[in-house]
Amino acid sequence: MSTPAVIYEDNHLLVVIKPQNVPTVADSSHDESLQESLKAYTGGFVGIVHRLDRVTGGVMVFAKTSKAAARLSEQIKNGTFHKIYYAVVQGVPKERSATLVNWLAKDEIHNMVAVVPQTTTGAKRAELTYQTVTTVDGNTLITIDLATGRSHQIRVQMKHIGHPLVGDVRYGGARRGVKDIALWAYQLTFEHPTTHDKMKFIVNPPEDGAWAKFDFRRKHR
Repeated sequence: MSTPAVIYEDNHLLVVIKPQNVPTVADSSHDESLQESLKAYTGGFVGIVHRLDRVTGGVMVFAKTSKAAARLSEQIKNGTFHKIYYAVVQGVPKERSATLVNWLAKDEIHNMVAVVPQTTTGAKRAELTYQTVTTVDGNTLITIDLATGRSHQIRVQMKHIGHPLVGDVRYGGARRGVKDIALWAYQLTFEHPTTHDKMKFIVNPPEDGAWAKFDFRRKHR
């Protein structure tokens, strides 16, 4: 992996752009993780605060001290740490905006997640709110505000309402000439762990693949 794309750094934090198809932390693939590349970059402690699935790209924050990691993790628990995603889904959702609540269970052997009845052993509650931005050539750009952070959550819940993500073959999406799943964490908001300033970062998706038909600079910033 090349040198990480760092967009903000101080003595407490690193805010970076995670490439798609790079693991956040070391996994069984033995591919270099984003955390490992950041440790090489800083030569010191790099603490995990939150994660993005391997296939998802976008803006992330890492902690450079254990105290910063603890304080940011507490913000996640109390709801003041906020992520918003872009996704391109197939078709046009019937409702322009909606809150989806489902119960999800993960098959660890096959790394698949499914919507299941609430009474299913190990089922976890998943909630998100999506908002339609625009539709081009039968694909719809949406924003997604996650209330919970379950594995594969966005991909599974959008598939469940009949609108899988473009490129997400695992969950029913068509490849349609794109190599990456159309899912991107584009906005991150949190309180600085020591100064308590409000920090907000926006990183728009790449300009190729499923994103190419949408003009983020003029319409969606």
